[in-house]
Amino acid sequence: MKPLGPIPEGFEAIDGELAITGRKASDLVEAAGASPLFVYSKDLIAARLAMLRGALPDRVHVNYAIKANSFSPLLQFISELVDGLDIASGGELAMLQAIGVDGARISFAGPGKRDTELEAAISAGVTLNLESDNEARRALAIAERLGKTPRLAIRVNPDFELKGSGMKMGGGAKPFGVDAERVPALAREIIAAGCEWRGLHIFTGSQALDADAVAETQGNILDLAHRIAVEAGVTLPKLNMGGGFGVPYFSGDTPLDIEKVGEKLSKRLETLPETLAEAELFVELGRYLVGEAGVYLTRILDRKESHGEVYLVTDGGLHHQLAASGNFGTVVRRNYPVAIASRFGAEPEEIANVVGCLCTPLDRLADKAHLPRAEVGDLVAVFCAGAYGASASPAAFLAQGPAAEVLI
Repeated sequence: MKPLGPIPEGFEAIDGELAITGRKASDLVEAAGASPLFVYSKDLIAARLAMLRGALPDRVHVNYAIKANSFSPLLQFISELVDGLDIASGGELAMLQAIGVDGARISFAGPGKRDTELEAAISAGVTLNLESDNEARRALAIAERLGKTPRLAIRVNPDFELKGSGMKMGGGAKPFGVDAERVPALAREIIAAGCEWRGLHIFTGSQALDADAVAETQGNILDLAHRIAVEAGVTLPKLNMGGGFGVPYFSGDTPLDIEKVGEKLSKRLETLPETLAEAELFVELGRYLVGEAGVYLTRILDRKESHGEVYLVTDGGLHHQLAASGNFGTVVRRNYPVAIASRFGAEPEEIANVVGCLCTPLDRLADKAHLPRAEVGDLVAVFCAGAYGASASPAAFLAQGPAAEVLI
């Protein structure tokens, strides 16, 4: 038997069935007219943001990184709750423009911006987080051609990383950002060229659950930002401190103590140097805001046994839930939080493997999980599906197509 990850708070059983925001899983699938189905809860997203704002210092603003989940109704909803939105492509910019988000609220990071993307961002008044000297000069040339004053910040590759993070984005040689020691000279260059100087973006890692590690990294980011500002001879109008706040996916994971993070950050902000005294401070979060607010529902098509093991074969799989299958950066495959939605809360009766419908042994949603007995037609729920599910999975694989999505 392999343990399942912890089911997030906020879910209940109605008539013995999983309910999301008061609606039974089967009713949601019926209303959508299809399975598999991603369900995202407005209530859970709003509650997470309220909790976060209550824990962080009032001075700290919250940006949403839309790569976590770019479902248009969800973008519209969350754009009204956060202070800014972070993108990583021209396609994501077009998504935000389609729902009427002002370019002044958007920042754009990513190590390979095309000239067409730079032009679209500059035209829309988006803040570009520059990833290299070359990108800076391309942006300045495009802005001059357009007759626009570009909003430019510099993404910094720091000389440290977020300890315990699932994916490290800083420290050592990286494709992301400008090495810290090179930033002051570039800052002076773009300011002298007449840009609207928007400060620094320092992102070190993701999926950290250790509050002390997060707090230490935030302190290091503030120290580095001050050092760069002093060397460049500038003050910072804005500092994007990145994020890295994780959510529990696997057995043994514990939630990030966000109150502790907030308390330590509040204390640190009491002694900010003059270079940061007037800076707008931001955290950039994706998974932490929406990850636990989503559930993936998939129907059992077949129940079979092979060499004494039970297999529950669903109409979903890794083409929608690549991370849950263990094929999105996981070295050792572990089980996400999974439940039989049709028998939510029932006592486990058997050890079963939950697999998808794709013709590959990689398509696994749960290995040797202790579950209530399930039959053909029952629904399986995969939790923590609000981030890096539909937006990060190969929906075209084997021509299976995308899952339906709904925001309730």
